[in-house]
Amino acid sequence: MNPVNDAARAQALNGSATRMPARPTFKQRSFGNARLPSTSRCACPAPPPPSRRPSARTPQTRCAPGAGRRRRARRPTSGIAPSLSLKFRADRHRQGFDMNKQLTDRITFRHGATSNNRIVQAPMLTNSGEGDGFVTQDTIDYYAARSRSAGIVIVEYCYVSFAGGPSRSWADDRQQLGIYTDGHMEGLAKIARALKKDGNKALVQLAHAGRESNFRARQGHTVYAPSAFDFGFLDYEVEALADEDIERIIQDFGTATRRAIDCGFDGVEIHGANHYLLQQFFSAWSNRRDDRWGGSADRRMRFIVEVMRKVFDVIAEHAPDDFIIGYRISPEEVHGDHVGYSCDDSLKLIQTLTATFDFDYIHVSLPQYDARPKGSDRSFGELFGAVLPEQTKLIVVGNVMSEESARDALGHADLVAVGRATLIDPEFGSKLSEGRGQDIVREISPEQVKKSRLPPGLVNLFSDPNMHPSLPGRESIYHLHEGGSLDKSVLKDGTGSEYNLDDLK
Repeated sequence: MNPVNDAARAQALNGSATRMPARPTFKQRSFGNARLPSTSRCACPAPPPPSRRPSARTPQTRCAPGAGRRRRARRPTSGIAPSLSLKFRADRHRQGFDMNKQLTDRITFRHGATSNNRIVQAPMLTNSGEGDGFVTQDTIDYYAARSRSAGIVIVEYCYVSFAGGPSRSWADDRQQLGIYTDGHMEGLAKIARALKKDGNKALVQLAHAGRESNFRARQGHTVYAPSAFDFGFLDYEVEALADEDIERIIQDFGTATRRAIDCGFDGVEIHGANHYLLQQFFSAWSNRRDDRWGGSADRRMRFIVEVMRKVFDVIAEHAPDDFIIGYRISPEEVHGDHVGYSCDDSLKLIQTLTATFDFDYIHVSLPQYDARPKGSDRSFGELFGAVLPEQTKLIVVGNVMSEESARDALGHADLVAVGRATLIDPEFGSKLSEGRGQDIVREISPEQVKKSRLPPGLVNLFSDPNMHPSLPGRESIYHLHEGGSLDKSVLKDGTGSEYNLDDLK
């Protein structure tokens, strides 16, 4: 790897004003109830010691809106919390999940935010962005229709750096959303307001796609990854990130977090799953570096830890007390005989993260909510729940398509994320809360496409016979497909542990 310090490389990673449409900066715009960046720090009493943020029982002095008042992350002297044994200590081991909980329970997170129920709308790419990831009216209409889909709605993964996306995109008006400039904030603030209008929480997922930034490659830009080699399933080359590139991306996650706060979102979820950049660094298969960012398990964790440190520092400085922070993880990465990491490895990572930072929740990404590691008699949810601190909630996702499956999933987690079912019926959560689970629409149809305000990109994806996972009833919308527009880089399913196995070299 040859570090490059000139302006050209920085421009390739972060973009430039010449690549962006001419848009006013955030400070030149008014976003209604969105929080505006403060120009000076609040003259408030010093925050609690940095070892922990105050608990809900700790009296606090309130600060002016937007001011820093939240504890910063604990800072181990080594820079990374020591790896923890998987032996479940008595003070950390949950004795199973409360089997008396109900989907309609109100849930309070460790920092005070309350969800109206245990249903979460999972972050799902809408392919509704245009012109370098800007929100469109189709995006706003889609999210406005889902203000009652769940107690918490997590907006799709937004890329934090110019080179961090778009991924799984195929046209200028079918893109992943971005959050890497102030110009993106106007549209994102509209999404936050639309989602919160009925009293539910709106979060946004922050991501860097790394090697999966397929649309940047299509545009002729360089795509970056922890290591450069022949992945066997990409039709473009990637370049290994230099040390200064990595440091810049860490800063980008912090800046994106500040933008999310200022847009009025109630929290952020950092995307460490589905084979995007954070997972690429943690994977021994995709991270073949021999510097401080690769090699041993602790060094492969370093990028994730430093991203989270920056995010938590920004939250401490700028977010309200009850701002929600979560982390999403794929519980294992297995490519046949090639193991990027095992379930034991990911449990150690989560132990390290939750020993260092006060997460509100951990979100385990699964193709099936009750899936188990090979050879285990416990589900992934049960295994992760056993190592989490008591105050950190667990969310599982995967094939929850009905009230019955949502109830069953509660046996594996504190909250249940619902994806495709909310694409079909955007009132999934409200119908459950009102005791009308039998009224949930379970199959897509041309009529339901209109009622659910699916953007054209999603219609084109789910009307493709090759799309996986699929929507029940998809045969009825095959005629809506725009033939020839999609390829494997768009259709592939990154949720399963054996992602891309068929094409692995």
